[in-house]
Amino acid sequence: MHTVDTHHDEGKGQYFWVWGALLVLTAAEVGLAYNQVFQPVQMLEALMILSVIKSALIIGWFMHLKYEIAAMKWVMMTAVTICLCLMCVFFADAFRIVHLGVK
Repeated sequence: MHTVDTHHDEGKGQYFWVWGALLVLTAAEVGLAYNQVFQPVQMLEALMILSVIKSALIIGWFMHLKYEIAAMKWVMMTAVTICLCLMCVFFADAFRIVHLGVK
């Protein structure tokens, strides 16, 4: 059995920096949504990229995955990748239903 005995000496400052980054990214998302600078597809892509960055910060620092062993990180990233692939499959089906005129 593998145990991680390393001591993580981190202060609250690191969490405040991450929290500040999350606030800035959220403000950017809100600004993009209200100003509608891009076309809808590009807007969705930009918001999804910002959301993935925010989720990586949350998972890494607030859920402490940053300090896990490499195998745990790979399991998590594999699960996220599979979930995103399944979302793409279901979105394609949703677009098919929209084009058929089903409401």
